[in-house]
Amino acid sequence: MATETRCTATMRAMTAPPCFFVDDTGRTIPALTAAEMREVDRIAVTETGPSLFQMMENAGRNLALTAIDMLGPSWRRKPITVLAGTGGNGGGGITAARHLKNHGATVTVVVTSVERLSGVPADQLVIYRHAGGSVTDDPPSGTELIVDAIIGYSLSGAPHGRSLDLIEWTNTAPAAVLSLDVPSGVDATSGTAPGAAINADTTITLALPKTGLCTPRAGSLILGDIGIPEHTYQRLGTTIAGPIFDGRYRLPLTRVAHPSS
Repeated sequence: MATETRCTATMRAMTAPPCFFVDDTGRTIPALTAAEMREVDRIAVTETGPSLFQMMENAGRNLALTAIDMLGPSWRRKPITVLAGTGGNGGGGITAARHLKNHGATVTVVVTSVERLSGVPADQLVIYRHAGGSVTDDPPSGTELIVDAIIGYSLSGAPHGRSLDLIEWTNTAPAAVLSLDVPSGVDATSGTAPGAAINADTTITLALPKTGLCTPRAGSLILGDIGIPEHTYQRLGTTIAGPIFDGRYRLPLTRVAHPSS
């Protein structure tokens, strides 16, 4: 039976999408643009919950678990470098670094600008440091997994400055790459890259997939639960047919060509 007829959820209508997303049961998973995801975040933080701190904790834990899966049984002996920007995406990366550190991983955090961290991401850095976490100005050598938490869906124009430096370093490093939400430098809505962009082996995207993840730059896709209730999506006008995660906190996703493409 064709995938389209096996799907039990209805995708939000979009203009000529290049692909859609299905989980490992064949359900279609609706995708959001960057603007829609910003609105979901706003509704959650100001009206329905969870709080930003709770969402960041959930994102960081799922990111850490995905990193462990990518590295395999000997993950504690394999150095991990987390590249963190100054926004929410960076905060999720820092949170993941703390979870990894707490479980015995060898992990180092590089922040694009520690001085510009504020709010919850800054709080997460404080907690990470109290856990004995290392923060350096430059990525260390010998890294076996790079966690990309530099920009995420907040991209505005081509990356520059320290973000650009870290993206270029990542793309030349002999290490696996795990991106949080969207590979840094990739437009979360269109999937285009206005400048340098990360080429990820795996991307764990949060809440719902982003329409721009049709790009092969994102690598294999995982959907991570950050605790947003179904009612929040309904406020946005997005229909969710039944629980998205249904007993799991991470779902593997597959891109499927749209019939009209």
